[in-house]
Amino acid sequence: MGRFRLLGGAAAAALLFAPGAVWAQDANAALEARIAQLEAELNSLKSEVAAARTQQTAQAQDIIRLETRPAAPAPTPVSTAPREEGFRIGDHTVKFGGFIKVDASASRYSGGDPANGDLLRDYHLPGSIPVGGADEDTAMDFNARQTRFWLTTDGLVGGHKVGTRLEMDFQSLPGTGDQRITSASTPALRRAFVTIDNWLIGQEWTNFQNTAVLPESADFVGAAEGTVFARQVQVRYTRGPFSVSVENPETTVTPFGGGTRVIADDNSLPDLTARYAISRPWGDLQFAGLLRQLKYENPASNIDDTATGWGLSASTRIKVGAQDDIRLMLTGGEGIGRYVGLNFSNDAVLDASGQLDAIGVLAGFAAYRHVWTPGWRSSLIWSAQKVDNDVLLTGTGANRSAQSIHANLIWSPVTAFDVGAELMFADRKLESGLDGDMTRLILFAKYGF
Repeated sequence: MGRFRLLGGAAAAALLFAPGAVWAQDANAALEARIAQLEAELNSLKSEVAAARTQQTAQAQDIIRLETRPAAPAPTPVSTAPREEGFRIGDHTVKFGGFIKVDASASRYSGGDPANGDLLRDYHLPGSIPVGGADEDTAMDFNARQTRFWLTTDGLVGGHKVGTRLEMDFQSLPGTGDQRITSASTPALRRAFVTIDNWLIGQEWTNFQNTAVLPESADFVGAAEGTVFARQVQVRYTRGPFSVSVENPETTVTPFGGGTRVIADDNSLPDLTARYAISRPWGDLQFAGLLRQLKYENPASNIDDTATGWGLSASTRIKVGAQDDIRLMLTGGEGIGRYVGLNFSNDAVLDASGQLDAIGVLAGFAAYRHVWTPGWRSSLIWSAQKVDNDVLLTGTGANRSAQSIHANLIWSPVTAFDVGAELMFADRKLESGLDGDMTRLILFAKYGF
């Protein structure tokens, strides 16, 4: 358009004053020539504009391709859980899952072999390590008892968030068969609860425990001596980082002078717990407290007494770099034996007059988890417990201390599939000075679904 110019003055005058026919013919010719010239210039401008638009479109597409280009694939996660997909039933989403786990262990005991069917042959049970017996050759055991399955529901009912969980495994109870024919195992209830908004009612991990810091281990528990570990029926209320609960009570008692553990089952008040959780970019930290009644009543022996038990626990998971972490737990108190170390110590001991005296316990663990490459990881774990026995009451046959150290290597070749090996050494000491140790190599394969 900018190139358009009117005819010059002389040409215009000639056209105006030329004789009629000649003037008309020349004017028409000039006008047609000018129109043709303008059309050519317009077509040229259209071509230039179209070319510019084409270039702009190509540039825009390049930008879009750059902005939407898929990011470089992230490294394969160390252990990816199976995708949880559910289906609808009424107002609820229902999900089912679990895992298959197979263990092969080779164990050597310095103080004598545990009997066939003893739970120590399946997993590390500190209070069952044999002491005082003869050393025997290495014992090999295979089992699939840690296999687990669960069912959950989640939904909105009347404006309230409602959920449930049912979870079972085959590890918690001795098998109903033996290894000669079927190696049968009895299904055992792990967790069964309903949640309504902030409330939980049913069987769940004790609120005194922090399951998030449990080290990754091939063993059923791993850091058994040093960890709070219990599942029981409770009523729990959670608001933000704070939770409180009333939980099933139970008192385990050592008779005066020592002897077989007494499971009293006489409590008249529930155990009370409180927990506070802190989450930060560097990791997590939790504090927990426990207050409980210890009670034993035996009319035949004219025993009817109560005592108070209490416990404090602190635990943390500290991030180290992009994927590594350190996990720590420290627990102490009196009358909390059944909560710590799989009941390595009893809660209380009877004195000569039939009164209960709470037993002190200090326990903890430290673990470092390192990711070697995507899919390969290891944990180094140390766990220990020390019991403060009054030997004049408990006798010298009571457990005094236990500890273990674990080192493992785990590989996840595909999603939700782990294979690995763990070498562990554990020992148990009595107040008499007798001790026993266990060296165990565990090979395992686990697939989650």
